[in-house]
Amino acid sequence: MKYIKSNFFVEKVSLQKLAKKFDTPLYCYSYENLKENINNFKFHFDKLNPLICFAIKSNCNLSIIREIKKLGLGADVVSQGELHQALKAGINPKKIVFSGVGKLHSELKYAIDRNILLINSESKSEVIEIEKIAKSKKKVVNIGIRLNPNTDAKTLNKISTGKKGDKFGVNEKIFIELVNYIKKSKYINLKCLSVHIGSQIFENKPYERMLKVISRIISKIKFKFEYIDLGGGIGIPYQNEKKVFNYSSYQKSIIKYLGQHNSKIIFEPGRSIIGNAGILVSKIIYIKESQSKNFIILDAGMNDLMRPALYGAKHRIIPLNKTKKYSSKTYEFVGPICESTDKFLSVKRFQKLKEKELVIICDVGAYGSSLSSNYNLRSKPAEILVKGSRIIITKKRQKLKDFI
Repeated sequence: MKYIKSNFFVEKVSLQKLAKKFDTPLYCYSYENLKENINNFKFHFDKLNPLICFAIKSNCNLSIIREIKKLGLGADVVSQGELHQALKAGINPKKIVFSGVGKLHSELKYAIDRNILLINSESKSEVIEIEKIAKSKKKVVNIGIRLNPNTDAKTLNKISTGKKGDKFGVNEKIFIELVNYIKKSKYINLKCLSVHIGSQIFENKPYERMLKVISRIISKIKFKFEYIDLGGGIGIPYQNEKKVFNYSSYQKSIIKYLGQHNSKIIFEPGRSIIGNAGILVSKIIYIKESQSKNFIILDAGMNDLMRPALYGAKHRIIPLNKTKKYSSKTYEFVGPICESTDKFLSVKRFQKLKEKELVIICDVGAYGSSLSSNYNLRSKPAEILVKGSRIIITKKRQKLKDFI
């Protein structure tokens, strides 16, 4: 995705052409970016030969998941709906991991009936529930236990999942108790130690601390895990940050601390796979200037892209067509939703814009569409995938009759 002369293109297709054909707001994905991200992920962890399970929660678009499946990835799911979507996309059940802190009885039954690779359990109650279902079906179910390693991921508190105060996983004491409990069970088979400490992580140190905890506990209990699921969390830059995650250091740390345990590594990436492969095209409805503040009001709102309102996330916004005319004023890009938090970004010295012109909100492939809603009874945008010069409609724009 880039500018050619003054116009923005997604691969070989003009974004102006796409917006005219499909209207706005419009989610647009680049297949080449997606493919490049997957190949890079595989390359950076080449010495580990891991099982890479795409986090469906980051983008649950069926067409996207099908492309990801074709590129060799499995799936990390956190609900029956996500599991259904992964299976519908053709992902092999033996490449699917079911995570999540609050799985329903019906969801566990559904997963067990589909013979997926693993159910990563997050509490003693869940382990007992799985055991009951397995016994009733006279089956042996493969599970993992999610360990809370009490590791600060050095990220936003809202996306931290590995500290002792977080709701995810179990502490070391309960983890060891569960290992001993499962050893005696006829219906559950302990296959995996699972962790996930947070999202948008750029430093290797939190991962290294997590790996030290894992290695120490495995050595302490002397249990052979077939898999060690390290979750996801690798960050991507959203605002021209110079931060770049050091994959090489992470791989070296994994080999250093876990190599001796001879377990197959599982990763659950989402953002690093699809984040920069998606953009949101939006039209300027009104430009509203006042003495204290100036607003650019877009037709896209927090119902289309929740991350800024939910996390305070800041996505780059760029004009669809470049000019050399700039404004000295400060503008705040906001949406049409009746909430004060429905705002995207404040910028100074932005290109001069007019009403009806188009802008691009960047890097929305992860947790963009998947977090969207019909708040204020607004329709969800259309979603398209571009492969070279080919345009694939992956989701049609909702009509009111679809949800009212």
